[in-house]
Amino acid sequence: MYFVYILQSEKDGRLYIGFTDDITRRPNEHNEGKSLATEPFRPYTLIYYEALLNKKDAKARERFLKSGWGRRSVKKILKFYFSGQPNLRL
Repeated sequence: MYFVYILQSEKDGRLYIGFTDDITRRPNEHNEGKSLATEPFRPYTLIYYEALLNKKDAKARERFLKSGWGRRSVKKILKFYFSGQPNLRL
């Protein structure tokens, strides 16, 4: 099982999209500073994830969500979560 996930920085509202085979471990690694890309913006909150059976499908979904159309999709999927969040940076 593979997971595509979205983390939100509690520091500035920035979103990070990634994929993993361990949805419990990976967000913790981001919060512990083990990822150079996300370290300056911690702590993070896991706000969304999807489960996929195939690693290639998960990687493709991550790539899509990081694209322009994907970011628009994220805004639609989580529109009620994002309402009232003034510091959101997509």
